Amino acid sequence: MTTATPAAAGYPRETTHGQAHSRSAAGTKPSYKTTEFWVYLASVVGVLIASQAVGATNTHSDYFRADRAWLYITLLSIGYLISRGLAKSGTQSRQEAE
Repeated sequence: MTTATPAAAGYPRETTHGQAHSRSAAGTKPSYKTTEFWVYLASVVGVLIASQAVGATNTHSDYFRADRAWLYITLLSIGYLISRGLAKSGTQSRQEAE
């Protein structure tokens, strides 16, 4: 009877330091497959809906004008770009690893 080695059976290989390494290449996922992308999109949609919903009435002026909404969307975009840059720094993409 033969038994498969852990690496041949699809289990992670173990190094001399006791850390497991999988066979797939390390790297970051494409942006549309990340949770931060979907949270970013939901935040942008939320800002746009809030800006549209809060309007001027007889008792008060428009507290959340379009220029303020676009400022918040710009800040969200900068935050998202920084987070993607930090996620990708020091790693190679999956296409480069193949």
